Amino acid sequence: MDKKTAVAQLGAIAQEARLDIFRLLVQAGTPGLAAGAISETLNIPNSTLSFHLKELSHAGLIAARQESRFIYYSADYAAMNGLLAYLTENCCAGDTACCPDSYCSPPQKG
Repeated sequence: MDKKTAVAQLGAIAQEARLDIFRLLVQAGTPGLAAGAISETLNIPNSTLSFHLKELSHAGLIAARQESRFIYYSADYAAMNGLLAYLTENCCAGDTACCPDSYCSPPQKG
């Protein structure tokens, strides 16, 4: 991941409603949620929700798919994991005790 992508993704989730939306979609798993369900769960008006979903989508953190007349949104787990890996790359001078095992790996030997 490059710095420009990381900044765009961090900027997209650096807003309360978008962070709530992204976390909800992460919890929903790969099937995702319909826009109406997101709106209802988080009590966000549809017009406002559309704006936030567009921002998250442009940052590459979520994906949308149409099924019948509904649009379902889901978290892009590869993008999320890429951002986490970028943030924890070379963390703590290679001492993995400072971050979760799933995000840090010991330095490569050889």
